Amino acid sequence: MTNHYSTRQLYQWLLVAGIIIVAFNLRPAITSVGPVIGIIRDDVGLSNWSAGMLTSLPLVAFALVSPIAPRLGNRFTNERMLIAGCLLLIFGISIRSVSIMLVLFAGTLFVGMGIAVLNVLLPGVIKEKFPRKVGLMTSVYSTSMGTFAAAASGLSIPLAEGLDIGWQLALLVWGLPAVLGIFIWAYLSKSDNDTDDGDITYPDVHDNRMWKSPLAWQVACFMGLQSFIFYVTISWLPEILHDNGMSIATAGWMLSIAQFVGLPASFIVPVVADKMKSQRILVLILGVFALSGYSGLLLGHSFIAMVISTIFVGVTLSGTFALALTFLGMRANNAKHASELSGMAQSVGYTLAAVGPMFIGFLYDVNHTWTVPLMTLIGVVLMVMTFGMGAGRDRYVLDTEMAQTEETLT
Repeated sequence: MTNHYSTRQLYQWLLVAGIIIVAFNLRPAITSVGPVIGIIRDDVGLSNWSAGMLTSLPLVAFALVSPIAPRLGNRFTNERMLIAGCLLLIFGISIRSVSIMLVLFAGTLFVGMGIAVLNVLLPGVIKEKFPRKVGLMTSVYSTSMGTFAAAASGLSIPLAEGLDIGWQLALLVWGLPAVLGIFIWAYLSKSDNDTDDGDITYPDVHDNRMWKSPLAWQVACFMGLQSFIFYVTISWLPEILHDNGMSIATAGWMLSIAQFVGLPASFIVPVVADKMKSQRILVLILGVFALSGYSGLLLGHSFIAMVISTIFVGVTLSGTFALALTFLGMRANNAKHASELSGMAQSVGYTLAAVGPMFIGFLYDVNHTWTVPLMTLIGVVLMVMTFGMGAGRDRYVLDTEMAQTEETLT
């Protein structure tokens, strides 16, 4: 009995550790690109809009793979698919670190495929394994994700230029957390077969009820547009700050600082949201921070103004993303709906987000100034607030359809 209890305790601790390790892998492979995107552009010979593809291509993969991931998790078990996601990520990071345009873009696509599998399955894992602690566990994994994302942004330039290992090896090091993830989830997969819990399963969805839900679309658009802002900022904030007179190394660290200052929001927002019936007030507060930050980057070019604006932007990026992840669990009645909503929202959402870095890079290529791109971002912020007000209502997706079905049966 004691031995069984010890085994269960070890499994629970490793499950939490496994979730955190997966979270470590969800952003560094992308956020590490932003600070060195200018170096890559010059080395490989890319235009600004095509350089933006280095952060847009993973999002295209997110959009394509997200609807498939729940079905793969259902067929092959969640643990095995998390291992597969880590393997895809390692492969993508490895071949991306080659100064050949075709190989660079191909590796970037594989990076996105690996992250997409991990992205979609994790909210369903949390809803299934920690149904009464969705807010807390979302806080843990979103904060873990933000920590490593920030570290990757800050360390790219020091690794590439400070240690003189080049951008290739500076990006390659972020495959190491995925290696650790493979070992942990391989153990969890074996241990789960020895317990009575069974595998985490996902719906084999063949209907389109979720795609007809207005609330699901509001959650998807909120996630997509805040991701649009996130990935544009990750890609181009160092260049915006550098264009305003800041050194490229300092600008890279400012991107890192933006993510670090947002860590408290990553942890606090899901916990607070979990205690509220409606999350509209959180949407408004985060919207005000966003408007202040991007307006500051547009109007204030002094060092102090750029620092303050970057802090506002950092709180916005972390807070809205954590809230979007929380919506995936809170707007669903059960784990099956949560995974289905996660697949749909991330597919639609990242389709919108994939346009961001390339579109903003294109606007800069046309105008040769960051004024129009920043004004565009302010407009997107207003759209995020609009959809967030809908997604923040105290409702569940598919409630209307379920009620209609019950009424028909009676």
